[in-house]
Amino acid sequence: MKNNRFVLALAVAVLPLAAAASPPRYVFEGLWGKQGTGEGEFLFPTGLAVAAAGPVYVVDSGNNRVQYFTSSGSFRGEWGSPGAGDGQFRNPVGSAVAAGGDVYVADSFNHRVQYFTAAGSFLGKWGTYGSEGGQFAYPEGVAVAAGGNVYVADAANNRVQYFTGAGSLLGSFGRAGTGDGEFHYPRDVAVAPDGSVYVADSANRRVQYFTAEGSFLGKWGSYGTGSGQFTLPVGVAVSPGGLVFVTDRHRIQYFTAAGSYVSQWGRRGTGNGEFTDPVAVAMASGARVYVADLRNHRVQYFGQENPAVVPASLGKVKALFK
Repeated sequence: MKNNRFVLALAVAVLPLAAAASPPRYVFEGLWGKQGTGEGEFLFPTGLAVAAAGPVYVVDSGNNRVQYFTSSGSFRGEWGSPGAGDGQFRNPVGSAVAAGGDVYVADSFNHRVQYFTAAGSFLGKWGTYGSEGGQFAYPEGVAVAAGGNVYVADAANNRVQYFTGAGSLLGSFGRAGTGDGEFHYPRDVAVAPDGSVYVADSANRRVQYFTAEGSFLGKWGSYGTGSGQFTLPVGVAVSPGGLVFVTDRHRIQYFTAAGSYVSQWGRRGTGNGEFTDPVAVAMASGARVYVADLRNHRVQYFGQENPAVVPASLGKVKALFK
């Protein structure tokens, strides 16, 4: 009996050393949408945002509108029409939701940002075409920090600008180039829980990240199809736990906050979990990931699967008691 107690105590001491956490794995949960102009149908969806209370906002670019849904894809409402007036759009691209529920949309061909209530009532707008501070040249990505500041990927100006929630310019960073802190058509921007700002530097085939004020922190990625490489990174999102998700041609890759490759999923196709040019990714408050599957005209969502970690020493412990 004493020997058994000794062996058991030894095994308990060894178990924590043998256990190793597995990286999260994402599995297909559902989808909605098809090509069309009706409710719940899309024509090249380009933007996604998930509110804390649950609605999923989809920028339906080809239809010049925003539609919103329950977390599993049931249609709830829509707003927008083609044009340059308040609440109208010309090729809207990215979207983001503030903590209070306001929805921001990058109205790309109108070179502005518009924002709305959670149900789509127009609240305000800012921006005109140009390269001066507060102006835009085809803005695409938009993100809202925890404190309410709004970051905009000003794609053709090769910079990121950031504003108050009502559109007052606070600062900008970036210029055209391939060096640290320089961009070649940045397509999207995301803000991490710690305030770090991640940018999908699309034509440079990389991701760069910065402090909230735009000081360069790091980068990763190169051209290619291998793990951690990109052919066309377009969308970027950060999970509550700090993982960075990046849409690449026909797949989603995800990384640690500092850019170490974790894993990926997806391939070209029309089946469940397959993509044809995914361009936007958004995180729910839990572990669910939403993806705008552009040329399949749909939204897919994925849940985290956490397989149990079986310590390597467990078999040894069992063997001792045979």
